[in-house]
Amino acid sequence: MKLWLKIGTAVWLTGVIVLGLGIPMVKVPSGFFQFPIIPGLEEKARNIIFHVPIAWTTVVAFVMAMWYGIQYLRTKDIDYDLRSVSSAGLGMVLCVLATVTGAMWAKFNWGSFWNWDPRETSIFILLLIYAAYFVLRSAIEEEERKATLSSVYSIVAGVTVPFFIFVMPRMMAGLHPGSLGDSQGKGPVLQMKMAPNMLIVFLASLLGFTILYFWMYSLKVRSMRIERQLQQQSE
Repeated sequence: MKLWLKIGTAVWLTGVIVLGLGIPMVKVPSGFFQFPIIPGLEEKARNIIFHVPIAWTTVVAFVMAMWYGIQYLRTKDIDYDLRSVSSAGLGMVLCVLATVTGAMWAKFNWGSFWNWDPRETSIFILLLIYAAYFVLRSAIEEEERKATLSSVYSIVAGVTVPFFIFVMPRMMAGLHPGSLGDSQGKGPVLQMKMAPNMLIVFLASLLGFTILYFWMYSLKVRSMRIERQLQQQSE
């Protein structure tokens, strides 16, 4: 990743954080630097700008892990296994962050950090699925067998991601926006029911976190390649 893109990403996300947290919320906005108060959410609505993009990059990371798992099985190139496990690891970190930001939302909106809402349950299941992926890898020492089984697992796990993130929470009644029976329909994000200035900041956050993921992913892959080379030299 080029230096100018790294600096640009850092500046971009800094701007998103400053705007997302700093723009005041008023009943009747008079300009770009005022967000409208959303009844029932008030200041808590700011969480949309961070929670949803983190959840989105979680999906991107797990799908990337699945894609490189497929590429490994097709070519048997160990570099694809490194790419797959790197993306899965970042996906786990992002999934935990999505869970934490979602729990904060739940505490202030629904009264407790955890309510076993369908969306909370689905992301918890995803955490267990990918935790098992890393347990599987740690239990196998032979490199090719580890890569093969991990790739198969990442494909099976990756197929479940869209179901647990997009389908299951909308098939069941729950507290989360967009659940079955929600009077707001698909929720404010999918229906873009946000003020134009808040939508701009939200989309900027979505782009920024996506680029940040690819930046972290490239660093992780490089570090794993170096680690593998050092292991080979020591053998």
